[in-house]
Amino acid sequence: MEKMNNLGVVRLPPGFRFHPTDEELVVQYLRRKVYALPLPASIIPDLDVCKSDPWDLPGESGQERYFFSTREAKYPNGNRSNRATLSGYWKATGKDKPILLSKLVVGMKKTLVFYRGKPPHGSRTDWIMHEYRLATSQPLPLKPNPAQAKGDWVLCRIFLKKRGNANAVVSRKEEEEEEEEEVICDQNQDCRMINSAITRSGKPVF
Repeated sequence: MEKMNNLGVVRLPPGFRFHPTDEELVVQYLRRKVYALPLPASIIPDLDVCKSDPWDLPGESGQERYFFSTREAKYPNGNRSNRATLSGYWKATGKDKPILLSKLVVGMKKTLVFYRGKPPHGSRTDWIMHEYRLATSQPLPLKPNPAQAKGDWVLCRIFLKKRGNANAVVSRKEEEEEEEEEVICDQNQDCRMINSAITRSGKPVF
């Protein structure tokens, strides 16, 4: 029998796992959240993921964790989200991946890596975040009124990458390909522009 945890979301019984695809996360969960439509299940809590370090986030140890979060905080001189936490910061790596439904782009997935400390001398960790956002244009059968959108929601999947996994989400090749100029702020809003070349490796199922 389903139980509720202290965040007010469904806690699955032993033996059951939440393993949604990228498409399901965007179409069935994020899109419905943004337009205040009923969700398939109350399985993903609302949480500002940057209020806590990744190891302090609620959820089962060793399992992927899913959260609805907002991108309200921006850097003073741009449109990038402020992803600083108490002990470090999330940094984007690689190129955003389009999420397709019947060959149509319905969302984008950004991969981020958590670094301890302050930029640009942070220490890379094995914590990974996949941040899903809706595409600006969504030609889907169900067409809600854009004026009904409720906030700048994203859906975050956070997990600790296992070393030695050949299928790890963030590959060395992905990281070495990306070179971008980005602004990073620490928790005290100490902002700086850095030209970063990343060269280090770094629905319920019944």
